[in-house]
Amino acid sequence: MHDVTEATGAGPTGPAHDGIRPRVAVSSCLMGEPVRFNGGHSRDRFLSGELDPYVDWVRVCPEIELGLGAPRETLRLERSPAGPRLVTRKSGVDLTAGMASLGERRARTLDVDGYVFKSRSPSCGLHGIPVYEGDAAVDRRGTGVFAARILAAHPLLPVEDEGRLNDPLLRETFVERIFAQARLRALLESDWHARDLVAFHSRHKMQMLAHDPAAYREAGRVVAHAGSRPREELAADYARAFGTAFARKASIGRNVNVLQHCMGMMSDSLDAARRADLGEVIASYRAGQVALSVPATLLRHHARGEDAGYVRDQTYFSPYPQELRLRNHVPA
Repeated sequence: MHDVTEATGAGPTGPAHDGIRPRVAVSSCLMGEPVRFNGGHSRDRFLSGELDPYVDWVRVCPEIELGLGAPRETLRLERSPAGPRLVTRKSGVDLTAGMASLGERRARTLDVDGYVFKSRSPSCGLHGIPVYEGDAAVDRRGTGVFAARILAAHPLLPVEDEGRLNDPLLRETFVERIFAQARLRALLESDWHARDLVAFHSRHKMQMLAHDPAAYREAGRVVAHAGSRPREELAADYARAFGTAFARKASIGRNVNVLQHCMGMMSDSLDAARRADLGEVIASYRAGQVALSVPATLLRHHARGEDAGYVRDQTYFSPYPQELRLRNHVPA
């Protein structure tokens, strides 16, 4: 089976994210493996370069696993009364059942913090795959047959394709989600106790509020029963609420609320000049004049200087390795 999990180097890690390394499934061609239909690859620079030192990849190529080889005949989706079918473009061999079965088997054993699929692939594509009738594309909203089975089984799994990861906001959101999921996985795979879940939830408060305040409150209700419910049920319910929170993108408005809330928690220890400075920087971020990294870095600096441990230790200020520089884009 074409499935290799490997740690690619030790990678720089900082104390803010505890040396956590997300485990991420990825279409093998995106990592430079020669498994494309033409015998080539589609190496992605961000995945195989910038992100590579910080994650453990699980490389997957469903076409190779299905025994199609490389090079091979190209595939496409074709319209049918039962839904899109995966067929070979020239010979018309129907591969739908085999690919769907492979996707369902993979989904049952998948243990990862995220998945990056190959865009525009009739097996792995997430969005906008053409569905043909004869020689004409009659629908351009298809999803790859293999990817569809993964999505159906894991609706809260952070997923993207390499094309969408070229967008700075989508890239930041995906990386933030996989590191959050990895931290939760590390907790739940440990010999954790109720107090550990409470501390985990407290440390993620600001980060979750920036995404989905309602889901944060739901997670809090789950945590309130820590110690009085079976661990498995508690873990499953918390993981569901946690994943739901991060499935919603953080917004400028919610980021501003978090920044202001953190500033308010330190207001008694800051003089008027520093409060005014922070307020101006947060307003500049709200106006789209500076990146989120500017007020976040300044707030974290003050939290360290004033020994504001609760604010300083929030995952919001270091959701992933700083070397990735993902908060440096100015919001539109």
